[in-house]
Amino acid sequence: MFDAAHCPAELQSLLEERWQRWCGAVGDEPMGEVVSALNKAEAQLAVARSFIGSDFFVQQCCRYPDLLPQLLAEDDLGLDSDWMRTIDEEAELDRALRRLRNRVTAEAIWRDFAGQWDIPRVCRRLSDLAETCIQAALEWHHRDLIARYGEPRDRDGNAQSMVVLGMGKLGARELNLSSDIDLIFAYPEPGATDGERGLENQKFFQRLGQRIIKSLDAITADGFVFRVDMRLRPYGDSGPLVSHFAAMEDYYQTQGREWERYAMVKARPVAGDAALGAELMELLRPFTYRRYIDFSAIDALREMKGLIQRQVRARGLVDNIKLGRGGIREVEFIAQAFQLIRGGREPALRERNLLTLLPLLEQDGHLDEGVAGPLAEAYLLLRRVEHALQAERDQQTQTLPTEEHRRAALAYALGCDGWQELLDQLAGARRLIEREFDIVIAPPEEIAEPSAAEEWEGLWASCTSEEGREVNLLSLQRAGFAPPEEALQPIADLHSSPMVRALPNAARERLDQFMPLLLAAAAQEEQPLLAVQRVLPLVRAVLRRSAYLVLINENPPVLSQLLRLCSASPFIADQLARHPILLDELLDSRRLLAPASAVDIANELRREMLRVDPEDLEAQMEALRHFKQGQALRIAAQEVTGALPLMKVSDSLTWLAEAILQQSLVLAWQQVVAKYGQPADASADDMRFVIIAYGKLGGLELGHGSDLDIVFVHDAAPQGVTDGERAIDNLSFYTRLAQRLIHILQTRTLSGPLYEVDTRLRPSGNSGLLVTSLAAFEKYQRESAWTWEHQALVRARPVAGSDRLSADFDQLRLDLLCSPRDEQKLREDVVAMRDKMRAHLDKSNKDSFDLKQGPGGIVDIEFMVQYAALAWAHKAPSIVRYTDNIRILESLDEAGLMSAHQAGHLIDAYKAYRSEGHRLALQQLPGVVDGDQYKAERKTVSTNWQQLFG
Repeated sequence: MFDAAHCPAELQSLLEERWQRWCGAVGDEPMGEVVSALNKAEAQLAVARSFIGSDFFVQQCCRYPDLLPQLLAEDDLGLDSDWMRTIDEEAELDRALRRLRNRVTAEAIWRDFAGQWDIPRVCRRLSDLAETCIQAALEWHHRDLIARYGEPRDRDGNAQSMVVLGMGKLGARELNLSSDIDLIFAYPEPGATDGERGLENQKFFQRLGQRIIKSLDAITADGFVFRVDMRLRPYGDSGPLVSHFAAMEDYYQTQGREWERYAMVKARPVAGDAALGAELMELLRPFTYRRYIDFSAIDALREMKGLIQRQVRARGLVDNIKLGRGGIREVEFIAQAFQLIRGGREPALRERNLLTLLPLLEQDGHLDEGVAGPLAEAYLLLRRVEHALQAERDQQTQTLPTEEHRRAALAYALGCDGWQELLDQLAGARRLIEREFDIVIAPPEEIAEPSAAEEWEGLWASCTSEEGREVNLLSLQRAGFAPPEEALQPIADLHSSPMVRALPNAARERLDQFMPLLLAAAAQEEQPLLAVQRVLPLVRAVLRRSAYLVLINENPPVLSQLLRLCSASPFIADQLARHPILLDELLDSRRLLAPASAVDIANELRREMLRVDPEDLEAQMEALRHFKQGQALRIAAQEVTGALPLMKVSDSLTWLAEAILQQSLVLAWQQVVAKYGQPADASADDMRFVIIAYGKLGGLELGHGSDLDIVFVHDAAPQGVTDGERAIDNLSFYTRLAQRLIHILQTRTLSGPLYEVDTRLRPSGNSGLLVTSLAAFEKYQRESAWTWEHQALVRARPVAGSDRLSADFDQLRLDLLCSPRDEQKLREDVVAMRDKMRAHLDKSNKDSFDLKQGPGGIVDIEFMVQYAALAWAHKAPSIVRYTDNIRILESLDEAGLMSAHQAGHLIDAYKAYRSEGHRLALQQLPGVVDGDQYKAERKTVSTNWQQLFG
C-alpha cells in the first residue's frame, strides 16, 4: 500500500494499524478514491505523515468518510458557515459547530504535515474558525433570548448588542490546533429588555454569555468546539461574566494591573457589532498604551517570566517549548516588551501579530539589524513543533515526548530525518531566542563595580544621618565632588523631602536603585558636582512618574549621555527637567548625534503626524511640540559634542522651524476649510497663501529659543468668497487662517508653546492688517515703507505655503531690493536707526561687551550688509540672491563691491560672535562678555563701519 521509503521501519506497524482502522470505518467508494490518489508520491507522503503524526486526524477521517478524499482532491475546503443560520434547535447548532471544528482542525493538520500550508496560514484558519463559531453561537442565542425576553435597550431606547473580545493568540490571529480561547464579554450600556418578561441588560447578556460558553465548551458525543477561558475579564473568576463599557473602562483605569496590560496588547473584537468593538478598544487603549515611554513594563514582564520559570522548575517543564528557556513565551515577551514600552508613542507597534511586529521592531531600531528574521524562523519552528505535539491527540501540550516511538513519529511528521535532527534544530532556535530575550528582558548590568555600587548605596541610604556625615563627605571628596558639602546637601534634601516620603513603594524602589547609579556615574565626569546639581531637578520632576527612572536604570548608556549633556549645557538640563519625555531621545546615541537634513526633518515630522488621530487637534498640537522639543534637544546635543558646527546648528534649527510651520499651516488650513470652505481657485496644494520669514528665521540664523518673525501674504481675489455652507469673504478667510496658525504655534499646552510669534514686521506694523495681499504688500513697500523696513526685506524669504506664490514673492523682493536709491539718504537713515537701537538696547559698559548691540558687534555687521544690499543691488542683483549675512558678504566679494580681505574679516568676526552667542545661550547666560574679549574683531568691524559710513 505505502512505499516503505516514506516511512521508517519502526513506524511501519503504527501506520498499518491506523490505515486498517480507517479502511474498516469507511465504505468502498471513499477507499477507492483514496487508493487512486495514492499513485502520486506526494499523496503517499502526506497520508503517511498525517496518519503517523495525528491519531486525532485518523479519528476524524473515520468519522467523516468523505474527508480524506476531499483533502487529496482539493486545495482548500474553505470555511462555509452560512448553513448555520437555518438551524432551529440548540442541539443542532451545537452539533454543527463541533462538526465544523473537527473538519477544519483535521484539514489544518493535513495541510501542515503535507507541507501545503505554513504555520501562519494554519493559525489564521484556526483563528477564523474560532471567530466563525463564536459569531454563530452569539447570533443564534441572541435571537433566541430576544424571542423570550425582548430586545435589550439602553435608557434612551437604543438596541444593545454584545461585543466579544478575543485575547491572547485568538486576538493576534495566532491560534493553536488545540488552544483554549480567552474571551471577554461586554455590552455598551445598562438598561432593560423591552419584552413582557423583561430583564435587566446585565442579566440578559450574562445569560447570553453563559449560553455561548456552553455551545462552545461543553463536551458532547461530537467532542467540543473550543475550551473557553474567561479568567482575563475584570476581577477574574470573582467578577461578573459580562460588563458594560463604562464599568470596564473604570476597572482598567483604577484597578488594572501590569499583567492585564500585557494581556490587552493582543485584544481584538472577534464577534458582535464591529463598530461597538472598535469603540470599546478605543476606550481601553489608554490603559494598554501609555502616552509616555514606559520602561516600567519590563519589571512586570520580568516578574511574570520569573513566576513562569519557577513553575517550570517546580513542575519539571524544562522540555516545554512554550514556557521553558528559549521558548515561545520568550519571543512573545521580547515583542510585547517594546509594545508596552513604546506603543503609546509609536502606534505602528500596536500590531497584534508577532510575525508582522518583529520586522517593524528591527526597522525602527528596537532590535539589532539582522535579528528579526532569525528570531521569526526560530519562533515558527517552535510553533510548528507545538502544533505537531497537539495534533497527536488534540490535547493542549507543549512538552516534548520522552517515549522513543513518539519521538520518532513527531520527527517523521515534521519531515526530519530522525529525532536527533529535530532536537538539534530546536536547540539552535532556543539558544537564539534565549540570547535575544536576555538582551531585552534580563536585568541590566551595573554601571559601577560591585564594591563601588555598595559604597554609593550606603551613602544614599545614610545621607540624612549625622552619624554617617563625615564618612559620606569623605567618600564624595575622594570621588571628586568638590566641595563635598555642596553635593551632600541637595542629595540629603531630596532623600528627606515630603515628596519622596510620600512615594509608593515601587517608585521609591526605583529611586533607591537610581541614586547610587547616578552618583557612581557622576564620579566619572570631569565635574561630578556640576553633573549631579544639573540632573537633580530632572530627578525631582519625574519622582511621581518614576517610569522615567526605570528608563535610565534599564539603559546605562542613557545615564552617561544624560550626565555628559547636562554637564555641558544647563539649557539641555532645563529642557529635560521640563519635558522628561525627551529622555527617550538619549536611548540611541547614534540617532541623537547624527545631523539631519531639511528633508530628513520634514519627512520625520510627516511620519510622526500620520500616527496621530487627524480628528484630535489637541493630540496633533502635542505631537508637534514633542517633535520640536526632541529635534531641538538633538541639535543642542550635536552642538555641545561638536557633531555640528555653528553654521549647521543655525541651519538645523531653521529647517526645524520651517517643517513645523509647514505642518502647522496644513493643520490650520484643514480646520478653517472644514468650517468655511475654501476660496475659489485655492486648494491644499496651492492655498494662495504664504508665510514670509524675516529676521533670524529669514536669514537662516535661528538660535535656541528664538522667536519667529513672520508675515502673511495671499493673492486670492479680493471680491471672492469661500465655497462652504458658512461662506465668508477671502480676506476674512485668510485672516482666520493666520489666526488659527498663530493659535497652533503659541498656545501653551501641557508641553508649552511651539514658538513665540512676532508679526509686527507686516505693512503698517500692529496697526496694519494681519494678512496682506501681494499687491498691497508691493504698494506699501514702494510708497510707504521706511528704510528699516527695506533693510528687513533683505532677510525676508518664503518658508511655507504656496510654491507658486513663493516664487512671485521672491521676484517681487528682488525687484524691490534692486530699485536704485539715494545712497546719501540711505546712509543717513541706516546710521540714524543704528544709533537709536544702540541707545536703547546696548548693554555694554567699560568692563563688558554686548555681542549683539555693542559697537563693532553683530548688529553693526548686519547693518553694513543691509546697506550694501540696498545701495548696490541695482548694479549687482546677485548680492541679494541669498538672505543670510555670510553669503551676502561672499556675494559682495564675488561682485567686486567689497574686497576679499574686508569681506573675510567681517565673516570671521560674525562667526566668532555668533559662536560665542550660541555657547552662552546653551549655558543660559546673557550675550555679554568681558570687555577684553574680541578686541581685534571689534576693531575690524568698527574700521569697516567708518569706511562705509564715515
